[in-house]
Amino acid sequence: MTKRLDRILKILSQQHKVTVIELAEDLHVSPATIRQDLTVLEQEGLLVRNHGGAELRETDDLAHRMAINYEGKLKIARKAVELVDEGDTIFVESGSTNALFVKELTATKRVTIITSNAFIARKVDPVRGGSVILIGGVFQRESESIVGNMAKSNIDQVNFNRAFLGVDGFTMETGFTGRDMMRADIVSYVVSKAREVFILTDSTKFGQIHLSRCCRLEDVTRIITDNNLSEQYRSAFAGKVDLILV
Repeated sequence: MTKRLDRILKILSQQHKVTVIELAEDLHVSPATIRQDLTVLEQEGLLVRNHGGAELRETDDLAHRMAINYEGKLKIARKAVELVDEGDTIFVESGSTNALFVKELTATKRVTIITSNAFIARKVDPVRGGSVILIGGVFQRESESIVGNMAKSNIDQVNFNRAFLGVDGFTMETGFTGRDMMRADIVSYVVSKAREVFILTDSTKFGQIHLSRCCRLEDVTRIITDNNLSEQYRSAFAGKVDLILV
């Protein structure tokens, strides 16, 4: 992705709606060039075109959540790729950063991805790729997540050493939390099976509390987040978990 496309996503993540003319003036290119850029980003599922411009939709749709703070999430995703070896079998749960992680990972390494999210399964590189195991269960249409007891039964039938998880919030009192009770239940089940647990999330999630606890800090092996993490949490994590800042 070019620097100009990255810049468009950054502007959209801040404003959520922008016109072609505004982007052309800001980026010093022609409106025709901006329209071509918006078409590329729409095809990637990162924005929605409207009359005269583009916008982000505030939904649980991972494609649109990926576009918010895209650059920061991509840095986290690329750092996580370094921690995976060729031929590994890993579990990847839902989350916009995890979607970018799978896309970057399978473009460079052949691995087996086990996931509870259909959107993430589709992000596996179609050329180099590797194997994808999408567990079965109750399908949540908007988030494309698979949940429920059948999903747990499917998880029992596969083996993996590492799990890469996305979360919606964290405080020292509540641990890692999620907005959806059924998805949080799947995360907790995956954590109970994995030898190593990796949290991939941007720093805005720290200090937030959501409905259901996914896991405790002591369940986690590594946290990969951006360099904007507050000193409060940097100090709190010292000696408790491996913290990687990008």
